[in-house]
Amino acid sequence: MDLELISSDVSKAIEELFAIAPVKAGQLLVIGCSTSEVMGGMIGKASSMEVAEAVVKGIANVIPKYDIRLAAQCCEHLNRALVVEAEVAEQYNLEIVTVVPVMHAGGSFATTVYANMQHPVVVEYVKGHFGLDIGDTLIGMHIKHVAVPVRLSIDKIGQAHLTAARYRPKLIGGARAVIPETWDKKGCK
Repeated sequence: MDLELISSDVSKAIEELFAIAPVKAGQLLVIGCSTSEVMGGMIGKASSMEVAEAVVKGIANVIPKYDIRLAAQCCEHLNRALVVEAEVAEQYNLEIVTVVPVMHAGGSFATTVYANMQHPVVVEYVKGHFGLDIGDTLIGMHIKHVAVPVRLSIDKIGQAHLTAARYRPKLIGGARAVIPETWDKKGCK
């Protein structure tokens, strides 16, 4: 497994996502990653701390440039809770739970993120602004409504399927509704 290529592909995927999604400092990027799937195995069956470190390196190469906050999704054994910095939990008023992810209860990716954060905590859920799902880990439950799929030039990280998403505010009001992009300051047409 080419760990440098994994890091590079993760960085490229995030850069592409940020080029498509409107990015503001302080927003939440949700990432779920099955290192087993990256390695070509079945989710949860071939965890790799080395692959997790490569993925985290790829993330760290990009998100500081945009001042984006990471929410790293744990595996199903921790109910897909997320690792965030304590200040993020406070900023977004997130419910902190008492657990530390480990390889087989949280997953290699969340474990590595937890070990690399300054003041990590685990929270039950977030409503992120965009996300990457590496290996079909089901991050959609942690993206704000309305989640919109984003097609990237990269569709795999290692052997894992890659899905990207961003959110847009809900459109309401039906056919007569006016959205900000079409509003005329002189009044509705």
